Amino acid sequence: MAAIAAFIVVIGIFGTGFRIACLVLIALATLMALPLRPRDGGGWWWILAGGAVASIAGAIIAQPSATLGGVIALLGGITVIIAAAIGFPSQQE
Repeated sequence: MAAIAAFIVVIGIFGTGFRIACLVLIALATLMALPLRPRDGGGWWWILAGGAVASIAGAIIAQPSATLGGVIALLGGITVIIAAAIGFPSQQE
């Protein structure tokens, strides 16, 4: 869920309201994944949380400074996608 929402935010094909909803989904997915943090060492969750924070901060910073905020949001979105790929279970539990 977080990776798809981050992809939508990074591409920017939808309006502002939809992208804000995707940022909320990223934050919710990060919180929902919190109990799974110890799996596989937990480093993936910290990457996910950092990406979520960067995505949200980038959206806020983009209001007064579109370029800086866009770059931060882009990096945050890519980080969320990478963390989701790392944290995806490779074996059935």
